[in-house]
Amino acid sequence: MLHAAGLFRKKGYAATTMRDIAREVGVEAASLYNHISSKQLILKELLLEIAQLFTEGMEAIKAEEMPSLKRMEALISLHVDITVSHTDAISLLPNEWVHLEEPALKAYLKLRDAYEKEFRAVLDIAIKEGQLEKLDPDIAVFSILSTLRWLYSWYSKYKDKDVEVLKMELIQALLYGISR
Repeated sequence: MLHAAGLFRKKGYAATTMRDIAREVGVEAASLYNHISSKQLILKELLLEIAQLFTEGMEAIKAEEMPSLKRMEALISLHVDITVSHTDAISLLPNEWVHLEEPALKAYLKLRDAYEKEFRAVLDIAIKEGQLEKLDPDIAVFSILSTLRWLYSWYSKYKDKDVEVLKMELIQALLYGISR
């Protein structure tokens, strides 16, 4: 799966063939089909696994007693952790999900939409409690999640960046701003 994620990232899902994947793992394409029935199955497994990681992370964060602003910080940290540990697979989130077929597409969209709704709810509470500036929550969610969804691209160039420092700097930039 990891090899396929890397190829999907590099070439795109549509341009990657099962032969490419087989070559990458060092087997014949016919042998690969003995273990994996289709490229679609690989995409489904990769995307649903990532979506599930976000869902489980959200549930764990919501289960902890903490102020809403700390929850927002924890959510940004969650994104960094998943990005660092699943860089190639997470690169599929912005664009490659459109290649999912039913019923995997419906399952993926359900997880993604529920996560975004929960993310928005945490942000809304932080704004209502006065822990964050009053601003349009739609723009805030869009800005934060867009940055975090594309973090894999930046991180790939700066893998030597200390992950804890990266978390702190993203939290600062995304929640508190970059002005003095």
